[in-house]
Amino acid sequence: MAPTIAVLGGGNTAFAVAAKLTLDGARVTLCEVPDFRHTLEPIGDTRKIGLTGVTGEGEPTIHHVTTDLRSGLSEAELVLLIVPSYAHRAFAKACGPHLQSGQVVVLMPGNLGSFEFLRIVRECGSTATVTVAETDTAPYVCRKLTSTSAHIWGVVSALGLGALPGSRVSRVQSLLEPWFPNLRPYDSALAAGLASMNPVVHPAGVLLNAGRIERSRGEFYFYEEGITPGVCRLIHAVDGERLAIAEALETELAPVDQAFHLAGFGPRGDLWATINGSRMLTQLRAPVTLDSRWLTEDVPFGLATWSLLGTQVGVDCPVMRSIVDLTSKMLGVDFWEMARRPEHLGIHRMSKRALLEFSLDGGTHSL
Repeated sequence: MAPTIAVLGGGNTAFAVAAKLTLDGARVTLCEVPDFRHTLEPIGDTRKIGLTGVTGEGEPTIHHVTTDLRSGLSEAELVLLIVPSYAHRAFAKACGPHLQSGQVVVLMPGNLGSFEFLRIVRECGSTATVTVAETDTAPYVCRKLTSTSAHIWGVVSALGLGALPGSRVSRVQSLLEPWFPNLRPYDSALAAGLASMNPVVHPAGVLLNAGRIERSRGEFYFYEEGITPGVCRLIHAVDGERLAIAEALETELAPVDQAFHLAGFGPRGDLWATINGSRMLTQLRAPVTLDSRWLTEDVPFGLATWSLLGTQVGVDCPVMRSIVDLTSKMLGVDFWEMARRPEHLGIHRMSKRALLEFSLDGGTHSL
């Protein structure tokens, strides 16, 4: 019998992954929390999701569709949590009472959410021995075309993966590899969370294209037209601070231009050349409003988190702080208040050495 994989979420990538895995032969349970049942209602009793794009086409029937987390998790050794970072907490609380020893939960992507997920599961009183992991990006460049279909423009050719505890990354890789054969393991989930490219590129790009986004309601190609050489220079300034945090934590990561090429987004070169030579990225339009995930997720769960982590390990991040401040004013919200903070990750009292040890062993130090 084909393995059962639980896909948690009802958005763009969750639909694309559920459909692709089903076409590849997996028994997929697609599960949402009850408050967001409306994302699953359109596929109704047919349980069919149409899929088009570079990975193949079809209209597979999903094995099981539910908003009952107990049912959704019951048969799956591998659980893929594919939701925005601001939904990780809700899913952690919903999943906590129902997780079973031996299960592997992978946040795709995580933005350091694996730390928060594990903390919440333990606070729920769960004694199950679970492994929580995260990827550094989503596996596909994709979008829902309708409420019952998704399109995949491209596949990430090197999907970064880190586990918590880091020592279990090989097991996680063995479960994922039949379905995502393009994995690049990191030593820890900490490295995977710091390797995310969306917070590096999106906030700076949206901030410097804010007028055009509001005027045109996103009717332009964000990467091809909006990421100009000048915008790239601000992106590199953000990236320099990210790499400094990684270095302080004894973690070596690729700079943004190399990372985009390694992930298969575009040809080797400087960032502008890689992006403008990308067959995937140049097909993506800008967000239709400033109030989009490219700010509401990538600022409080990306830049703000990194900046606060930088403060904890002695790295100053003035460019990140400035973008958090400016985008907060631009949207009339407080992204610092919304941020995923070190205390949410369960690491705020840890020294650099303790944090590194925890990222590798996942439990020696108290949450």
